[in-house]
Amino acid sequence: MEIETDFLVIGSGIAGLSFALKAAEAGRVLVVTKRERKESATLYAQGGIASVLDAKDSFDEHVQDTLEAGGGLCHPEVVKLVVEGGPERIQELIGLGVRFTRRAGRQKEFDLGREGGHSRRRIVHAEDLTGREVERALLRACERNSRISFLEHHMAVDLITTEKVPGRRKAWRCLGAYVLDLKRGLIKTISAQVTLLATGGVGKVYLYTSNPDIATGDGAAMASRAGCTIANMEFIQFHPTCLYHPEAKSFLISEAVRGEGAVLKLKDGSPFMRNYHAQAELAPRDVVARAIDHEMKVRGDDHVLLDISHHSARFVRKRFPNIYQTCKQFGFDMSKEPIPVVPAAHYLCGGVLTDLFGATDLPGLYAVGETAATGLHGANRLASNSLLEALVFAHRASQQARKELRKAEARPALPAWDVGRAKDSDESVVVSHNWDEIRRTMWNYVGIVRTDKRLQRAKRRIAMIQEEIAQYYWDFLVTGDLLELRNLATVAGLIVQAAIARKESRGLHFNLDYPQPSDAWKRDTLIRKTS
Repeated sequence: MEIETDFLVIGSGIAGLSFALKAAEAGRVLVVTKRERKESATLYAQGGIASVLDAKDSFDEHVQDTLEAGGGLCHPEVVKLVVEGGPERIQELIGLGVRFTRRAGRQKEFDLGREGGHSRRRIVHAEDLTGREVERALLRACERNSRISFLEHHMAVDLITTEKVPGRRKAWRCLGAYVLDLKRGLIKTISAQVTLLATGGVGKVYLYTSNPDIATGDGAAMASRAGCTIANMEFIQFHPTCLYHPEAKSFLISEAVRGEGAVLKLKDGSPFMRNYHAQAELAPRDVVARAIDHEMKVRGDDHVLLDISHHSARFVRKRFPNIYQTCKQFGFDMSKEPIPVVPAAHYLCGGVLTDLFGATDLPGLYAVGETAATGLHGANRLASNSLLEALVFAHRASQQARKELRKAEARPALPAWDVGRAKDSDESVVVSHNWDEIRRTMWNYVGIVRTDKRLQRAKRRIAMIQEEIAQYYWDFLVTGDLLELRNLATVAGLIVQAAIARKESRGLHFNLDYPQPSDAWKRDTLIRKTS
């Protein structure tokens, strides 16, 4: 079954939906999402969007904060265009009906928050459920647009390039994607003049993560298999504070809590962050995560404490209503007592390499959001810059993609998916076992602190798992679980390869065998499949 569209958008978070709205001005848009259309990392974003919206703030200060957090690897021209594009994109969201929190008694002023690494209050938010509010408004706008349609419970299998089309091998280009209907088990061929990857991050490659279950690195994995350049996969941001509870599934405690004065303490009540950084709790996330990790390992503790109980209960409940209520459900009253927290895998600072318009090195293919490596984040993302990046690059990508659509050639006939001799699997235990082994291997050997020996162990194990998955993939009919496992194994290999290559410690990559940064490694780590 072949479906034709002008723009194929894979992913339905802030990046995908923002692009879809603007691309629809020029043609038909099909949004493919592997769960319900609202399910995305955006939905769970708590803190907000960093942007210069206060007269006391400046673009230069936001740029400098971003560069400092990025450990010398941010691309200055990218930082500048993202920061300067922020206010206009925020106004667009307001025009779509996003209800950002305003200051009490001053409804014309935003209630700007502050987070780690920021020198000013510049985080615009919707209470502590910013992502949910933004997703609501964007979805409503997309659903009202007759040129935008959705395929829910559909998962992209692989990109279709001209290499798969007889007679078109020389003109390397993306022509669309094969997509699995998860409910019916059928694979559809989608032909598109422009394809956008907006699939989010890779958090589920780790045992403990703040990410939703959909974060299996699908975009980076597909792009890598198609021959795209992948950048800086070693820079995995671990969020310092996720709620520690066996049933909480790593519920995120926003950085904004520390921005409002919460203090990290040991189990005996002693604060410790001043021992690691002059900004204490407001230090960049990599510093805070390593400090917590070190304190836990030295003492054998399974968590540390985060204490904001010195504020009034009224303030805590008003500023963090969702976090407060969720903690209460698990038996913790954060307005009266410290809450237990641990670090967890949170954000990928690398991804599919793009230019200043979100275009990859595969013509016809764009990548935006956490899937992309635009050059903004460098070695460590500044808090709340991610939603900002998604908005700015979705805008830029849509403008460029619309030009590309006008110059598009006639579509070639695409080959249907070839099932071959594949049959239904009777060994699904292979999928669950390998999934678990990948995540434990990555957590134990490629986590917050690394060594050469740990990385080599991970390389051997991941290679063996990849070989087993490849055989399984061709022998049996594909399922959603198998596709996610295959993608996890691919991105795990990319992360390990990049981490082994970087012989220094910088930003989020900390190797005990090379504990200092090196000018020789002040460059991006680039990986491209050669065969």
